[in-house]
Amino acid sequence: MKISASIYSDKKRTLKEVIDDLVQHQVDLLHVDCNDDLSVFEDIKSIRSWCNIPIDLHIITENPEKYIDLLIENPVEYITFQFEQLPNHLTLPKEITGKKGLAITTPTSINVFDEYADFDFILIMATVPGQSGGVFDKINFSKIRQFRMKYPEKSIHVDGGVNGEVSFILRNMGVSSSVSGSYLFNAPSIGHALMNLTKREIESQFHIGDFMMPLNECPVVDYESISLKNILQSIEDGNLGFCLVVDNNGMLKGLVSSADIRKAMLRHLADLTKIEAMDLVNLNPISVFDDNTVVDLLQKIKKCSFPIMYLPVVKKDGKASGIINFAYLIKGEL
Repeated sequence: MKISASIYSDKKRTLKEVIDDLVQHQVDLLHVDCNDDLSVFEDIKSIRSWCNIPIDLHIITENPEKYIDLLIENPVEYITFQFEQLPNHLTLPKEITGKKGLAITTPTSINVFDEYADFDFILIMATVPGQSGGVFDKINFSKIRQFRMKYPEKSIHVDGGVNGEVSFILRNMGVSSSVSGSYLFNAPSIGHALMNLTKREIESQFHIGDFMMPLNECPVVDYESISLKNILQSIEDGNLGFCLVVDNNGMLKGLVSSADIRKAMLRHLADLTKIEAMDLVNLNPISVFDDNTVVDLLQKIKKCSFPIMYLPVVKKDGKASGIINFAYLIKGEL
């Protein structure tokens, strides 16, 4: 996941000093907030003369037309417009290069992206726009999952409340870029903050249940009526490479992954017709509780002697709650 540094969050130093520091620490992107202020393009021109770090421009305006010529004259790598301020549907001319994004606030549905299918990414504002140092609203974890399911080929960017723990969760969910402002510049140093945003061991405030894929979004097979066809069809329809096996009382009975199917086939390679449904089921999958923290999750993974792609989540009474899917970690790093 790329870190996009919000350059105007540092109020103590000159812009040149801020950019030089970010260049030294090899930040991925420079996030430029434009609250209907044309003068930011003078800053963009200066930044271009100082470094070649990609620029991530976020424009909030009710008059996007007045920015068209400036964007053509001063191309940036990422350009985002705030949906809630747009008076009408925005169509950008082909002369504007760079990846195009639509920013939405927490109350706005991801479905508004339907009108912008030609855009490359969505920017989810996870705190109140313009509020420096705000706390990440965990409802946005659900919005990220919803967007990933509905628009699997589009990228997801997040702005607001991203600290070390949130950064880990977002990487796990396949987010491509996160904007960091006050967290980055209020740390003892930018290098210290960047290390916290990218390292795998972090302090924990959120629980697994806050960001897991909930049971109602998971491919599930009924234990009482399990069959080879049900398992294979569930995995095929879910398009996630696994299915959970749950009984009528909601208890987790097992997990079936593509790896489990492969192992069953190898065991019965001499006569594949002998494979039965329960041969495919891992009856004792590694799992975590929904009230475990991110630190609990990391400790669980470290104790395993084999790689984990899917981690079922259960309640204290053993009932299935959802799953953690680590496949998106790779998608978010690209």
